[in-house]
Amino acid sequence: MIDLKNLTIEKAHNHLKNGDFTVTDLVNEYLNIIKEKNGDINAYIEVYDDVLEQAKIAEGKFKDGTATLMTGIPIALKDNMLRDGFIASASSKILENYKATYDSFVVKELKEQGVVFLGRTNMDEFAMGSSTETSAYGVTKNPLDTSRVPGGSSGGSVAAVAMDGALCALGSDTGGSIRQPASFCNLVGLKTTYGSVSRSGIIAMGSSLDQVGPIGKTVRDTEIIFEAINGYDKMDATSTPIELRLKPTILKKRIGIPREFLKGDGIDNDVLKNFDEACKKLKNAGYELVDVSLPLIKYSLAVYYILQPAEVSSNLARYDGIRYGYHEAGKDLLTVYTKSRGKGFGKEVRRRIILGTYILSHGYYDAYYNASVLVRKAIRKELMNAFLNVDAIITPTSPFPPFKFGEKSKNPVSMYISDIFLAPANIAGIPAISVPSGTTNEGLPLGLQIMAPFLREDILFTIGKDFEKLV
Repeated sequence: MIDLKNLTIEKAHNHLKNGDFTVTDLVNEYLNIIKEKNGDINAYIEVYDDVLEQAKIAEGKFKDGTATLMTGIPIALKDNMLRDGFIASASSKILENYKATYDSFVVKELKEQGVVFLGRTNMDEFAMGSSTETSAYGVTKNPLDTSRVPGGSSGGSVAAVAMDGALCALGSDTGGSIRQPASFCNLVGLKTTYGSVSRSGIIAMGSSLDQVGPIGKTVRDTEIIFEAINGYDKMDATSTPIELRLKPTILKKRIGIPREFLKGDGIDNDVLKNFDEACKKLKNAGYELVDVSLPLIKYSLAVYYILQPAEVSSNLARYDGIRYGYHEAGKDLLTVYTKSRGKGFGKEVRRRIILGTYILSHGYYDAYYNASVLVRKAIRKELMNAFLNVDAIITPTSPFPPFKFGEKSKNPVSMYISDIFLAPANIAGIPAISVPSGTTNEGLPLGLQIMAPFLREDILFTIGKDFEKLV
């Protein structure tokens, strides 16, 4: 038996290199766990039928000396990432039979290194949600407490790792969709800098906000995956050229705390208490904690819920029942559109399309969309100015611990508040990481969010590793 619970990427690599077990042995352990637990947890929508073939290819790399740290590592893919020849549905009925015709950039990069893709994981439909309750393929349960949600929208990816059904996973983060579920499942989740990891081959939700990132059990695991997928891609117009990427510098060991931002309504007392304890631990680790004034950051969530639905409305216009995806016949073109989109899209997706279309409509475009673009620039500038004096800014990851099914899904506004601490990083395009920070009195997991300047993931890894030792 392989100790999957305490296995990390480096440990697995060393075992594989030393011949303690083969990639096939490792993969079979995970497949057995998936077979045992996935029926209840519903982390995976599909387990790929070529897993053992991939394992043999990885074993060949160990034999010929071309293996990297990621070779043979079993990884789960969120269902919005294209893998050539396999279905990618974004957990929506409208794409239930869509087979990818090419690899996304991240899949291509990992495939070249011999990673083993176990399967595609459940998610909120088109990544719209914070609980993985909006999927067309049923809810995903939190493996730590199956009466509670795993978070979203990358809920299947985190649940796969949390139930030991994958060593690590890839998710996407538009407004917290990696960090919040990582916090809910006691894992590490990294939202990368916008432009550092290519979005080519990722089914778009909000194009100026979406970012791919890793989910793992340790900060080091997310760092290894980030290094494997971080790179320039000419197929992505927003990809940052390597020569423009910042070089690591010496840290000031100063961390900023936006105290005013932590005084909003709806923040759980256990969360605030845990955050204060996290601050003390960082102070004991030699970091200087200073208050930072960020008066505009409180508008991030409002800006996010204007820009994101507007981009959703634009991006999802292509799913019209004509070119590909779910199709319902009708007497004329309008009927085809309304039937195909009405039945193909779920309630939350339809809600955001309608909201986004309204925001972009004549007479409201300037009042809502253009005004939000201006506030977004001001928020980004405010954060950049704060980073002149501190290495990083910290907040709780979520304003509350994992909640029970149905507790917030009936009230969209209550659900949207999940993103209050997470949206600023997406609005500004900066990197952020969630690291486990302890539990509530009930034993529910909590997370600490660390944000850093553009392209300074190295800062997140340094502080994250230091904090990990203290928890």
